[in-house]
Amino acid sequence: MRLLQIDAFTSEAFRGNPAAVCLLPAERDDVWMQNVAAEMNLSETAFLLPRDDGYSLRWFTPAVEVALCGHATLASAHALWEEGLLGPDDTARFHTQSGLLTATRNGDWIELDFPATREERAEAPEGLLESLGVTDPVYVGKNKFDYLVELASEELVRELDPDHGRLRRIPVRGVIVTSRSAGQDIDFVSRFFAPGSGVDEDPVTGSAHCCLTPYWSAKLGKDEMVAYQASKRGGTVRVRLAGDRVKLGGRAVTILRGELVA
Repeated sequence: MRLLQIDAFTSEAFRGNPAAVCLLPAERDDVWMQNVAAEMNLSETAFLLPRDDGYSLRWFTPAVEVALCGHATLASAHALWEEGLLGPDDTARFHTQSGLLTATRNGDWIELDFPATREERAEAPEGLLESLGVTDPVYVGKNKFDYLVELASEELVRELDPDHGRLRRIPVRGVIVTSRSAGQDIDFVSRFFAPGSGVDEDPVTGSAHCCLTPYWSAKLGKDEMVAYQASKRGGTVRVRLAGDRVKLGGRAVTILRGELVA
């Protein structure tokens, strides 16, 4: 079966967020998929299985299956077009734990249609701020997946050096840390830490922007924004709020193609 590695939310090789995409010819069991994801040792491995009206799509970190993943969905759509499994003007349709997700192509950009996952104000759980090394957050909130922490400046976000071992003990998928951008071309920046899901820091996290988009839309009074995830690899996401949906725009680069024989 075909296996690709794709860098998502970037137009440059070795930037953005790498994901493996496995094109399944038939159903495989959960244990096998988890073993493949552990073997690939990337933040996400996506498994695509054809069905009558699109593809079944599941996502696994090296440690667990997750219910929503943006960059591996972008990588999956990119793989289907690159491998000639979809026509240039076709819409990619993915049936997932988070419902039907779609992707469309506009030049070398791909736009994903995801559900918004709005946060509500919350008390920081014991150890969260200490794990991040944060003493005075602007805001702390939580949605069904993650905590959201806003800091006062982009510099503070970029300088974070969390205690991942301590952060791992907080019972949540991940922690989004964000601020307004100091630059003119970017509206907001973020970083995403998910040691409890087997990923200390995710390079570019599409699903986190399903929370960040409505949050910053309300604060900035804009429905369309450009976001930058300020990890070591870094990546740009064009975001657009459309009611209870979030449109995530990004580019992708295929790094390798191979054959999975195990």
